[in-house]
Amino acid sequence: MASVALRNVVKRFGKTEVVQNLDLNLNDGEITVLVGPSGCGKTTTLRMIAGLEAVTDGTITIGDIDVTTREPKDRDVAMVFQNYALYPHLSVLENITFPLLARGGQKPQAQRQAKEVAEILGITGLLGRKPGALSGGQQQRVAIGRAIVRNPRVFLFDEPLSNLDAKLRVDMRTEILRLQRQFGTTALYVTHDQEEAMTLSDTMVVMREGKIVQQGKPSELYSRPVDTFVAGFIGSPQMNLLHGTVVDGLFTSEAGFTTPLKNAPTGSLTLGIRPEDVVVGAEGSHQQAKIEIVELLGPRAILSLELPSGRMTAVVDAVDMLGLTEGQVVPVSVRKENLHLFSAESGQRIPTE
Repeated sequence: MASVALRNVVKRFGKTEVVQNLDLNLNDGEITVLVGPSGCGKTTTLRMIAGLEAVTDGTITIGDIDVTTREPKDRDVAMVFQNYALYPHLSVLENITFPLLARGGQKPQAQRQAKEVAEILGITGLLGRKPGALSGGQQQRVAIGRAIVRNPRVFLFDEPLSNLDAKLRVDMRTEILRLQRQFGTTALYVTHDQEEAMTLSDTMVVMREGKIVQQGKPSELYSRPVDTFVAGFIGSPQMNLLHGTVVDGLFTSEAGFTTPLKNAPTGSLTLGIRPEDVVVGAEGSHQQAKIEIVELLGPRAILSLELPSGRMTAVVDAVDMLGLTEGQVVPVSVRKENLHLFSAESGQRIPTE
């Protein structure tokens, strides 16, 4: 296994700089997840590590080896693509053994290794089939098996679950995490799905416009987002962001929502409220909201609320939904200990401790 380090990495396409002075460490034996909106540079970063894109400036090292200018075949990395990239004319067994044979391996040994990997992935019964006879989840397992069989120093996953249905995505997410823990291989995983990033990552890296905005443990990014971009991007449903003013410790949004704030500076700011910190049916609250839409999600429900001061999203336990219906007007308040403050001008987090 090996750590990976990117130092001052830049990637330009013509005059367009899509990755800007990137410094990134992939810790040995951990999963690092790059997450961000389309066009933020996350896939380009992964492709530079793989050697599929040339680095304009900067260096990339794997272990203690500078691989910045090395060919992909000389980097000892394995990549799993979004579109699986299986050879349609080869059987599952032949697809998995292909990288071993391409590197000069002997067929009997390669087939033995492929069968061991197939057993781990639960696809032993599929070894004689062609990819066209497999489901999407089965094809993805074959693609992962082809990567695993090489025993690379680094796994690279480029949105590998994007083509799967919701249930299979969850199943395969668990499978990838289990396999990574079993083999202990350093991995980089690229996705635009923040829920996927929260679930899989040891270290989560949020990118925007070719730069790293924030990186750390998923719980840190969720509980202490560095700015309004991360605050709005991480979390499902996303954080409520209210623009307003603080006077004498009382926040008033532009639309009229009010709440006391401790240790908040006087003046304009943006208040962040996680949906789970919106309390519906709170006794003694002077603010009322109309329940517009109820989305039941098993053990919890997402409520779209209409206030005289605007709209908010709340998350409540399903057991607390008894007696609550669409169209009903209910009192609302917020859990003041979990509020987030951001500069109205820069969007940067304002410390309150």
